[in-house]
Amino acid sequence: MKKIFLILFLFGLWNCTPKPSAEIVEAVKLNSLGFLPESVKEATITSPCSEFVVREAASGKVVFKDSVTGPVAQEDIGGEVWNADFSGVTTPGTYYLEVPGVGRSIDFPVGEKVYNDAYVTAMRGFYLWRCGMEVDGEHQGNHYHQAACHLNDGYEDYLGKAGSRRDGTGGWHDAGDYGKYVVNAGVTVGVLFLAWEHFQPQLEKISLNLPETAPGFPEFLKEIKWETDWLLKMQYADGSGRVSHKLTRVEFSSFIMADQDSAKRYFTEWSSAATADFVAMMAQAARIFKPYDADYAATCLDAARVSYAFMKKNPEEKGFKQGDFKTGGYQTRDSDGRLWAAAEMWETTGEPEFLADFEKRAADRGFRIDENWDWGNKGNLGMFSYLLSNREGKDPAVQEALVKNCLAVAEELVAKAQSDVYRRPLGGRYYWGCNGTVARQTVNLFVANQLQPDPKFVNTALDAVGHLFGRNHYNRSFVTGIGINPPMKPHDRRSGADSVEAPWPGYLVGGGHKATDWVDLEESYSHNEICINWQAPLVFALAWFSQP
Repeated sequence: MKKIFLILFLFGLWNCTPKPSAEIVEAVKLNSLGFLPESVKEATITSPCSEFVVREAASGKVVFKDSVTGPVAQEDIGGEVWNADFSGVTTPGTYYLEVPGVGRSIDFPVGEKVYNDAYVTAMRGFYLWRCGMEVDGEHQGNHYHQAACHLNDGYEDYLGKAGSRRDGTGGWHDAGDYGKYVVNAGVTVGVLFLAWEHFQPQLEKISLNLPETAPGFPEFLKEIKWETDWLLKMQYADGSGRVSHKLTRVEFSSFIMADQDSAKRYFTEWSSAATADFVAMMAQAARIFKPYDADYAATCLDAARVSYAFMKKNPEEKGFKQGDFKTGGYQTRDSDGRLWAAAEMWETTGEPEFLADFEKRAADRGFRIDENWDWGNKGNLGMFSYLLSNREGKDPAVQEALVKNCLAVAEELVAKAQSDVYRRPLGGRYYWGCNGTVARQTVNLFVANQLQPDPKFVNTALDAVGHLFGRNHYNRSFVTGIGINPPMKPHDRRSGADSVEAPWPGYLVGGGHKATDWVDLEESYSHNEICINWQAPLVFALAWFSQP
């Protein structure tokens, strides 16, 4: 009798266990990372509906219900959508959104630290990109390992020294290939340093579990120093201040692991764009690294001064010519780099020469703040350093013009996000690497919010993050190993060559050329490559919203 009672009792408990009241469907699209308690919370629904409820994941209890808004048609997605706003859900917990007659979303968390894990994984992506040392990591039960690679970097044949080799080891692999490029390092390092200068209090308390390669440095800066160590080697050894444009092999390697890539790799000739970016990065490094290693900081500043002096004596532009090389060109004008270099030299030293240089260049540029920017137009980095500087001596008219333009661009981003059904602040523009731009626009929004705090700037930045992690046409995350149904076939030589089934984790892929044409295919580099210049703003956005 007792056994029968126990069986009936257990059966009763099992029978009362809450079950999802609807099937998980792709039609309910939201930020799969979750939401901060006080933030705006929305989902886009692509099937006709009139109302929705939010349920606790564990109990199935309804905690919020409301009507949807819509339908709203958007031409580039080829259909209509409905919007669910559940911002009233502020209690930390795990929930799902259920739409009668349609289905339900995945479970999502609400809490203060919903972005922390993604931040750590994305930032560790730079460590896993390291060249010249063994790297090792675990993610979701998978083990990722790369033996030390490219220890013969690099040869000086293209610098007029056939067969000569000097130390060019270190740094990060640039993208899905194994090249190392100074110009693309510029916008990457610039954004990462900006993140540290403004998010240091939370970032220094979040462990990245990195190897000890820079004793005494916080982990975030330890990672950047791996890149600046390499950048110092890109300055010509003759003391001229010129900086090689890149260090690569002549042609891209096949899809092999980096330690199997044995072809010769070469320092290329210098370019004025690379030299200008080098000045800016070394000036940043000098002030940011100084509390942790004053001697190293002095080395960085000395190197920046030498290259700045060279640029001043040689104001003409020196472009980079590919010649024999078929690896990444990163060919761009140097005007934005020179402006950025002047801004960082002034912020680091306070010397009036650099301030005057920057303010003249800013005026020549019309005090323009770019909405859409990347490695080829990094002037925003100089403008932002000036705007946020606490140094005395700024021309009030310059500051006023830049504040006005910065806020105007941020307002445009808010308006574009609000007019897009997936709250994408780039609106209807799609191209190679557009996901990186969406992430980078959070930098514009952050600076605007520093100048004139407004929840709409913060919530638009959160919308950008939400778009990248699932609130999009595909109901998929665009970051490997994180979020809902993430990319499985990035254009990444390690992921393609490694025996691990899942791709190397934490990397933002480039995105579609139309709203609906993204493909998760390794061979489609223009849709699915990964790259340091896209990764840095992803880290910036996640760092902004992470908590210790």
